[in-house]
Amino acid sequence: MNWLNTRIRMVVALLVFALVGSTAEAATRQQELDRLVTKYHQLRQFNGAVLVADEKGVILKKGYGQANFEWQVPNTPDTKFRIGSVTKQFTAMVILQLVAEGKLALEDKLTKHLPDYRKDTGDRVTIAQLLNHTSGIPSYTSPAFFQNDSRDPYSVADFVKKFASGDLEFEPGTKYSYNNSGYFLLGAIIEKVTGMSYAQALRQRIFEPLGMKGTGYDVAMEVLPKRASGYQLGLNGYVNAPYLDMSLPYAAGSLYSTVEDLYLWDRALYQDKLLPAPLKQQMFTPGLEQYAYGWSVKPLKLNDGKTEVATIGHSGGINGFNSLLVRVPARKELVVVLDNTSRGDKLGSLVAGLLSILHDIKPQQPLREISEVVMETLEKASVVEGIARYKALKATKAAEYDFSEQQLNRAGYHLLGSGRLADAIELFKLNVEMFPQSGNVYDSLGEAYMASGNKELALVNYRRALELDPSNANAAETLKRLEKTEGATGKKAKAE
Repeated sequence: MNWLNTRIRMVVALLVFALVGSTAEAATRQQELDRLVTKYHQLRQFNGAVLVADEKGVILKKGYGQANFEWQVPNTPDTKFRIGSVTKQFTAMVILQLVAEGKLALEDKLTKHLPDYRKDTGDRVTIAQLLNHTSGIPSYTSPAFFQNDSRDPYSVADFVKKFASGDLEFEPGTKYSYNNSGYFLLGAIIEKVTGMSYAQALRQRIFEPLGMKGTGYDVAMEVLPKRASGYQLGLNGYVNAPYLDMSLPYAAGSLYSTVEDLYLWDRALYQDKLLPAPLKQQMFTPGLEQYAYGWSVKPLKLNDGKTEVATIGHSGGINGFNSLLVRVPARKELVVVLDNTSRGDKLGSLVAGLLSILHDIKPQQPLREISEVVMETLEKASVVEGIARYKALKATKAAEYDFSEQQLNRAGYHLLGSGRLADAIELFKLNVEMFPQSGNVYDSLGEAYMASGNKELALVNYRRALELDPSNANAAETLKRLEKTEGATGKKAKAE
């Protein structure tokens, strides 16, 4: 009997030891995750809420910084953020639910469900092509749209007619081109087939069944508790983001949510509660450019430079807000980061670092941004001195700062937005010097020359941007417009 009691005590002791060890390990991992996010926040590279989970459940959920800077209201795990294009996965889910119910088919033509849509293009585009960005319909979110139209409300029908009915840019199904117009049209189809508004359809079919009480369609006039305000980091600190009428992103990007609700969404996707397994598998099956139906399906390299994990995720960006949701289905890992200071440029590296910690890999620490140093210098001195400061630090302290191409671009666009065109051009020229094989830096320089009225140099740089990156849609569109204008001017001059 004593022998049996001894064995029982030993087993209990081992179990307690294992439990204590597991708890201590989880606490250590949570602290490491928190330290990494805190570092990003301290460098003003993240401000928002984070949730990290694995197969056992939530490891870290926490708010960082302010939901409202003017009133000093802190971010919390239940703060509501606009999630931008993360909305697309919810739109895709409702479309596939309607497929499961036999109310539409993926190969249905657009005009079958929107009979008023122009037949010459709508008869050639399928619902599947709208879902995976291969429709060829031009996307409405051009720089001109944000400058001229983004503050004005539109009905769904009027918006489709004016902004989502352009001539096809390529034969449907032959190319991938990320397309907000396609998802706007999917929202219109949802309303037509269900007989209810897009917002009501999502609430009834997804949010209420999953208990996602902090998620919905963002309507500016609604008094919404715990809604974060959106900001941008300017030359002199944070500024309020430009206004955007939320009827315009619609089914492509008008939802708000919380990290807690997006965790509920993630866990539901491991079940067949919302969608039969075969259709769910189809939703996650990638097509061109590794894009499925509302999801990007691709490997992510962790911070050791070797380990890759298969991920399903999506990013989102909308005035003042950026979001990134990344799932690792093999281990039921999830990272959700919601930011309200327009720091989408940093969310990818933050998520890679957080996933590295989950895989026992040392995370890369964020570096101070050289753009901040340049902008601080430009507040007090000339652009010549700002460029000299950049080059001096690059020569002596390259390991302490982030010198990626986005840095000078960021500073250049701040100058461009504040009317300092000549200074912006000089920074963009420096970026071309630093990254001569990047099409994006030539695109930015071309934009600055356009803003200054120098169409000749704008043409030169847009052409170079397109040579280096043929997929640069903005460069192609702008170049086409400039060449058309140049041709018309030339003909007129010749006639005279």
